[in-house]
Amino acid sequence: MNHDAPLNPRRLVIPGLALLALAGAGYALRGPLLMAAPRCLAGRWHGCYDTFNGVVLMTLLTLPLAVLVAWALARRRRAAGVAWPWRLSLAEVGMVHGTVPFLGMTLMPGAAPGVAPARVSLVPLRDLATMGTLGIVGNLLVFASLGFFAPMRWTATASLPRILALGAGCSVLVETAQYVLRLDRVTSVDDVLVNATGAVLAGLASRRWWRTAKETPAHTSPICPAA
Repeated sequence: MNHDAPLNPRRLVIPGLALLALAGAGYALRGPLLMAAPRCLAGRWHGCYDTFNGVVLMTLLTLPLAVLVAWALARRRRAAGVAWPWRLSLAEVGMVHGTVPFLGMTLMPGAAPGVAPARVSLVPLRDLATMGTLGIVGNLLVFASLGFFAPMRWTATASLPRILALGAGCSVLVETAQYVLRLDRVTSVDDVLVNATGAVLAGLASRRWWRTAKETPAHTSPICPAA
């Protein structure tokens, strides 16, 4: 049975809000984004992909491709009679598109990778003062897309404690990778706290669209997304 006929205008709310949010972010950051553009378009990893401005710019530039992929997935699901094809497709593409660029930024090596000793900061809230506003915003956004879209895709993540655990768990994996790979970055508990907080806040923003148990077919099971 086709669950998407006729088209309900309310199903356009999520992509519309996402586009408005990205457009607003692009307008607010237009100055820094234009400064990062030459380095990013030239394919320079340092000075682009390891900076907040560069990551936001590349996320905006690849948005049309992400929308196209979501449309293709939704069309395929709709043809197969899958319920909620647009919501599922947007959630899957949104998680990847909004998370991978920030993960790449956090895993970019520092000035002396493999040479500088691994640094660990386990005292909560000690590093917040040194992050600065841009650093805090960047850490909030690392797993914000995951927190926003995961409960729309998987019932098992549709609660605030589970979103918190998901964000914190993925952040711990990233911080551990920074330490093990000796990327010349500080492995900090504050990064975990801010990353998890960003996931929870984003989850609250998408709460009305969370997937419920009655919408999940009996033959499917949730899959934990890769960090």
